[in-house]
This record gives sequence, C-alpha cells and structure tokens, in this order.
Amino acid sequence: MKVKPADRTFTVEEYYFSTKLKQIDEMRASGIDVINLGIGSPDMVPSENTINRLITEVKRPDVHGYQSYIGILPLRKAFAEWYLKYFNVRLDPANEILPLMGSKEGIMHISMAFINPGDEVLVPDPGYPTYSSVTKLVGGIIRNYDLKEENGWLPDLARIQKENLNKVKLMWVNYPNMPSGAKASPDLFKSLIDFGNRHNILICNDNPYSFILNNEYQSILSVKGAMETSLELNSLSKSHNMAGWRIGMIAGAKEYIKSIIKVKSNMDSGMLFPLQMAAVEALGNKESWYAEINSVYTRRRIIAGAIMDVLGCNYNKNQTGLFLWGRIPESIESCTALTDSILEKAHIFITPGIIFGKNGERYIRISLCADEKTLIKAKERVEKEMK
Repeated sequence: MKVKPADRTFTVEEYYFSTKLKQIDEMRASGIDVINLGIGSPDMVPSENTINRLITEVKRPDVHGYQSYIGILPLRKAFAEWYLKYFNVRLDPANEILPLMGSKEGIMHISMAFINPGDEVLVPDPGYPTYSSVTKLVGGIIRNYDLKEENGWLPDLARIQKENLNKVKLMWVNYPNMPSGAKASPDLFKSLIDFGNRHNILICNDNPYSFILNNEYQSILSVKGAMETSLELNSLSKSHNMAGWRIGMIAGAKEYIKSIIKVKSNMDSGMLFPLQMAAVEALGNKESWYAEINSVYTRRRIIAGAIMDVLGCNYNKNQTGLFLWGRIPESIESCTALTDSILEKAHIFITPGIIFGKNGERYIRISLCADEKTLIKAKERVEKEMK
C-alpha cells in the first residue's frame, strides 16, 4: 500500500467471529452444511407489538431525517421506567441515560471519553474480547484480572488490591457474565463500588444478559454511591431479540454522560426515529413475553447440555445468558483442538474458550441461538462423528 495504516490498526486483529464467519461461508459455498453454534445472535423475533410499532412509525413522512444525538425523550423515559420496574433503579431520563446504537459501540464511547494513552484498564480474563481491543485502539494499557471457575467466575478484589493501581482508571465487569454464565451477587456489586471509590476507578458493568435465563435482575447502579463511580451498559439485542436493530444505552451520573456525549456526537447522527419508537414499545413488553422466550432457551439449554455430555465436558446446569460454557476433558489437548475437530468432522462451529482469554483455554461455548431441531441435528452429528 502507498499509504500506511495508522499504528493503532497494528495493535488489534480482525475480530475472531469475523474471520470465522468467512471460513464458514467458504465451507458452505463448497456444499458443506455447517451448523453455526458459535454466535450469540438471537434467532427469535421481537414482540409483535414492537414490529407493528416500527411499521406504523416508518410510514410517517416526517420521521426520516437526522435525530437528536441524545435520543428522543420517549425512549429515554422508557429506559428509565424499565430500570425502575426491573432493577429498582431510579434514573433521570433527562441527563442520566444515553441511548446508543448498540452497547458494543458504547464500549468505544466510554473508552474514548475516559482513557488517555498510558492509562490502565482492568479487563476480565475470560471476558468479551472488545474490552481489550478497544483499550488498545485508544492507547490504554490492559491489566487483566482473573476469573476462575473455583471462585465462581467472580473477581478476587482482595488480590487485585495488593497490586499497584495508581495508573488504573477504568474496570470492565460483566454480570450476568459472558462467557461463563455466572451471576453476580449484591455483595459483589457493593464491593466493586467500594473498590472504585477507594481507588478512583470507574467501574463499568456491561449488562446485556440480565433477562436471559435469569429472573434475578441486578444493576450495579442499585448500590448506594454507585453513581459516583460507575456506569452501566444495557441493550435490547439479547433481551428483546433485536441484535440487528442496534439499540442500547448507557446509564450513569450526569457529568459522566456529558463526557460521553462529546465523543458520541462526533461519531454518529442519531438513530432512526421509527427504530427508537419501536424500542419504546419493546421496553413495555409484558413479563409473560420474557417468560415465554426463556422457556424456549430452557429447552435449548437441555439439548446443548446433551452435546456437552457427548463431548465429555463438565458444565453448570444453572448458567444464565445465551450460551452454555463447559470444561473440556483433560485428555483433550486444547479447546481449539476440540473445536477445530468438531468443525472438520461434524461440520459444527463451536466457540473455543481461548478467544476470551487464557483462563478460557480449557473451555468451549455453545450458543443457544439455534432452534431445537438444529440443536438436535448437531447433537446427532457429534454422536456420530466425534466418537
């Protein structure tokens, strides 16, 4: 190339699932029927009232222009009502909620708003790869902290506090957790807020899995003093089957939100009005709708567990979220050796835990975003091909 890319592009690799999906596309183009159990993209539809609201709004002639950078007030009010109803958190829709084009984008907005080159960021291992990649892109320094099965996949704050934290500015946490499916306790959130306050660290809880196979809705913002030192991301992608709609939010103190708006307003021009109004409708879904969705995921998790059983993996049957996380047998060399073999022999894509960090090396992850027929077909293939 005549023009050299920016140095920051050499600090990260193409997203793992981006490259893997290309491989799957190539296999399918050659005639191989690949079952994808790797991606957490809900395959069920949003509620009927959500879709009908979108159709109604999109037909209006006056809603197709640029929108506010901070989201329309009805959407911010709907998020506030949702948080009060399910998380018992009272938020001011005027200045403590910022709608986003998906919470993944919010990770970038937060990092750009608060991390200077050289600042350190506490990142969970295993954890969502975007926490690390975005930290690198903004010039931050990753400080991994361990999450381990023997500790319930919770951070060991006592151990972390023995280290020098002078340069740490931000800490990513994610509960209900991905990839492990572990839930937080109120005591953990209280400890995290105390930790953030004592060390002047911004605690950012990424909370998109709170409604999936879980009815104990928790927010870090419910802890006394949380607004002083924490932010929370949430999303309609998983909880409302709206991943492609790209609708999320950040909640936090007014001054934190103002800093994030400075970044966001220079990166986008607001969400389409009909999408925002449809999101308002979705946030008003009845509790019975969430229960119906979870009944489907419960049945799917049982089949995914049967696949784990065939592979000889150990797993917690009470995990939350869109995935099943399991430990591979000691006789298998590595998680990538197992998942590569499954893809080659059974033509099923399952995610190796190593992509989430070194502590994921002995684990694999099965997505529940496939119908029961497909999961049963995958189980039969594993039984036939992986003996």
